[in-house]
Amino acid sequence: MIHVAHLTRTYDTIKAVDDVSFTIGPGEIVGLLGHNGAGKTTIMKMITGYLEPSSGSITIDQLDMRTDRRAIQAMIGYLPENCPVYPEMTVTGYLAYVAALHGVGDERLGPLLVETLERTGLTDRATDVIGTLSRGYRQRVGVAQAILHRPRIIILDEPTNGLDPTQIQHMRSLIRELAQEATLIISTHILQEVQAVCDRVIIIQHGKKVLDARLDELNAGQHLLVTTDRAEAGELLRTMAGVAVVEAVAVRRDKYCFALSGDKPVVELAPTVAAAITAKGWPLYELSPEARSLERIFSEINMAAGREQ
Repeated sequence: MIHVAHLTRTYDTIKAVDDVSFTIGPGEIVGLLGHNGAGKTTIMKMITGYLEPSSGSITIDQLDMRTDRRAIQAMIGYLPENCPVYPEMTVTGYLAYVAALHGVGDERLGPLLVETLERTGLTDRATDVIGTLSRGYRQRVGVAQAILHRPRIIILDEPTNGLDPTQIQHMRSLIRELAQEATLIISTHILQEVQAVCDRVIIIQHGKKVLDARLDELNAGQHLLVTTDRAEAGELLRTMAGVAVVEAVAVRRDKYCFALSGDKPVVELAPTVAAAITAKGWPLYELSPEARSLERIFSEINMAAGREQ
């Protein structure tokens, strides 16, 4: 669906985006993650055709951005950072204006407006002047204009910016709903938002892509955590087939926790470990894969970058 190859954007001597490549398939929800200034917004502006790359190529649905920019832009809905809207217009007036820019005919406008207002929770604010709305509701208007024309690709830059906890939950539900009919790219520096809604994460640091992986792969257990009340359990675990490393990681109120890894997935070790512990008559308080959180991975990447500088 979206193919980005060796994308680079230079401002004088500064490389805002440095040789970034990735492919996004139909229906994926991809989080573009990185610190402020990492290059996320620059990448999105190039994908939407608002900014020319210094080098590299962008192909969307087999169309080349260099020769088919208008056709590509017609299939994209875009919420830029800081949600630029016209404060003097009413919500419906602004959305009707945006629909006209997208070439939406009068016969489609009414149903699309009703549906979009309902999806974004703006029905009760339809006749309000945008300038009188709270920041959170203005953000909803920005999302509404991005999805109004039923685009096949939706690109949202900080979509939960300014939303309260209830509005954030609504936005997450909307994003999952939209993914049933569109491909989504969500740029944010908030790790929790990526973990809550995305299938995959691309981490950008100093303009470079440093990670591209599915979240379920990142969350897969790296170790099997085993907790019992016997210190000698460590020796038993070390003798088991398939277990390569046993590390004592914690003692909690006379309970001992061990982290196991081996030459096969830790979930396959779990039944054997459970059987060995219970055969000894020892209590088993915990048996679970240890997941690497996105926060931990992001921290590890930052630490590695710091050592390289």
